Amino acid sequence: MKRNIIAIAIVVTFFGCQNSQKADYASAEKAEVADTVSADTAAPKIIKTADMRFRVKDVQNTKEQLSAAIKSEGGTVAEFSIESNIQETDKVKESTDSLKEITSYRTDGYLVAKVPSEKLDDFTNTIAKMAVFVDHQSMKMDDQSITYLSNRLKAQNRVDAITRINKVANKKSANVESALTIKDDYVDKKVENVQIDSRVKFSTITLNFYQDNTVKTMIVANDNLYDYRPAFGKRLWLGIVNGWTIFKEIIIAVSNLWMLVVLGVATFFIIKYFIRKNKLAVEAATKDLIDNNPR
Repeated sequence: MKRNIIAIAIVVTFFGCQNSQKADYASAEKAEVADTVSADTAAPKIIKTADMRFRVKDVQNTKEQLSAAIKSEGGTVAEFSIESNIQETDKVKESTDSLKEITSYRTDGYLVAKVPSEKLDDFTNTIAKMAVFVDHQSMKMDDQSITYLSNRLKAQNRVDAITRINKVANKKSANVESALTIKDDYVDKKVENVQIDSRVKFSTITLNFYQDNTVKTMIVANDNLYDYRPAFGKRLWLGIVNGWTIFKEIIIAVSNLWMLVVLGVATFFIIKYFIRKNKLAVEAATKDLIDNNPR
């Protein structure tokens, strides 16, 4: 009798577990279907991006107007830069110590903005009115609805997987690691959808604008040192004065070497004396030879 009661209890427990698992799967499938329906009926996830290149009268002034227009539309400036590139430069002599610098340069502006998607068309029309003429204008629409739906379904699958793992009364490390991995994937999918929502709400527009070459003149210091030299007459007089100074310095240098001068003079007279003495000796010998050998 006891054995029959135990067998009946085992069978009831087995079927009870199967029924609970079926109920879990059924609830998960219902949630998935409900999520799919809500995703299908949601607004389409269209990401708009625009790009414009145009010519303006003044880059700096245009940048200020663009910033004001973006702010009025509820958008933000993500990035901007202004750069001037020198095309040609020349310096003309204005006076002895100054030059007129003439520079031709080109100014380019770059701006990236995020504006509400529903106002993107109106904003591009406003920009076109600021331009002298538009070189290039384009807009791209990227439908991310399928990707968004895929992320939602995958996120729901991860929620169901975590729920099933938690129902297993097992605290082994493998289950904990699996749960953490699934939770991380769930967070990634949610973040991707948040990013898609942000890009759908705010469109990115890239603006490149420029102005005609500008010529600017300004007076600068003369950096040619030759031009700062005195006039010819003054330089000639300074040369004469400088020569007299050098001559006096030579006399002073020679006076400091008077011993060498005396030694040189003495050596000169000694050499002259011996040369004269040798000359007289030669003449005397020649005379004696002539006297001893008459013809």
